[in-house]
Amino acid sequence: MGSAREQIKSLIKQHYLEEFPEKKFVPGITPVPVTGKFFDYEEIQYLVDASLDFWLTTGRYAEEFERKLAQKVGVRHAVFCNSGSSANLLAFTALTSPKLGERAIKPGDEVITVAAGFPTTVNPIIQNGCVPVFLDIELGTYGADLTNLEEALTEKTKAVFMAHTLGNPFDLGVIKDFCNRNNLWLIEDMCDALGATFEDKNVGTFGDLATLSFYPAHHITTGEGGAVLTNRPILKTILESFRDWGRDCWCAPGKDNTCLKRFKHQMGDLPEGFDHKFIYSHIGYNLKATDMQAAIGLKQLERVDFFIQRRRENWKKLNELLQNEEQLLLPIPTPKSNPSWFGFPITLRANSKVSTHEMTSKLNERGIGTRQLFAGNIVRQPAYTKVTHRVVGLLENSDIVMNRTFWIGVWPGLTDEMLNFTAMSIKEILDSY
Repeated sequence: MGSAREQIKSLIKQHYLEEFPEKKFVPGITPVPVTGKFFDYEEIQYLVDASLDFWLTTGRYAEEFERKLAQKVGVRHAVFCNSGSSANLLAFTALTSPKLGERAIKPGDEVITVAAGFPTTVNPIIQNGCVPVFLDIELGTYGADLTNLEEALTEKTKAVFMAHTLGNPFDLGVIKDFCNRNNLWLIEDMCDALGATFEDKNVGTFGDLATLSFYPAHHITTGEGGAVLTNRPILKTILESFRDWGRDCWCAPGKDNTCLKRFKHQMGDLPEGFDHKFIYSHIGYNLKATDMQAAIGLKQLERVDFFIQRRRENWKKLNELLQNEEQLLLPIPTPKSNPSWFGFPITLRANSKVSTHEMTSKLNERGIGTRQLFAGNIVRQPAYTKVTHRVVGLLENSDIVMNRTFWIGVWPGLTDEMLNFTAMSIKEILDSY
């Protein structure tokens, strides 16, 4: 009969076929989700295998996932954590470490970002007492409008922190050169962009740090989960410290005395020989993820090339179906890039007879999911109206995005029938006004 573990593994496949049968698509009745998780019985097998170990924190699966994720992106280190938002918090907070000396970011320093982004790209800047400096975006690519980039620079500027919007890279050539010339840190928020390239090089390899999200909507999922990527060993150590309560010790869970001098340290005002496992060099958090999450991610990582290809194919099909609609501004890949699309953004042109609210409401009535482009113009959001910040330029396009932009899905679970129905519905709504 085999071991109990093998029997459980076999039963999982049967459970999957019973619990998640294929369903026929019925236009107007079957939902067309804007995002979703794409998996089969093997992810469940990996999850259950990890749970049977009953190792309830980071363990063997997490170690393997971090190693293979770093290899896939092309960096030296990946630090797994409990969400993409936590990854952003860890990445930025790591740059405040006193271990970085004069380059450490301090309260009051300025960080260049964009106004039309997701809140958790901006929040760590504010949470660390720094000042976000908002640039506008380009319509079509939805990346940073770099017209005013030099104007955004002051003696207080310490970093650039922005996202590859919906999987479309921002101009890494210009931004990387700007950061190098001005000795600035660069953080790439690539939570929506795993697998995207710029000048044939993976995004996430340009910045000092890069972040990923593994929420079910994203390219691969661990349920909740995220990661920070870096090529610099000192940043890896600092990231792990902030993730793991702020401790100075770098021993993995369940291991002791990796440094071979556990009881020989003297730091701060502590007595000599104070246990290194309980010495804290940062004001940290507990943002660890679990081995169960990592197990799912490990199997998802094996499928990521297929996921990315499907996303690109779905984007291409929608682009072809909607190409001749004059009332729509369709997405534009950034020059020199090959996006790894997270969604298909659409901006209604000024001459459109239908409003964004009317369009998205009517799509929703047909079961077709849509989303706003994140926060729209974030400086108009209630949480940010009194936050200390600077604006460079007029943020006109951020306001347009707030009022006239939405996006639809391209995730691998969408079929040609669903995409055809979505495009047909958009055309019919436009023609009805």
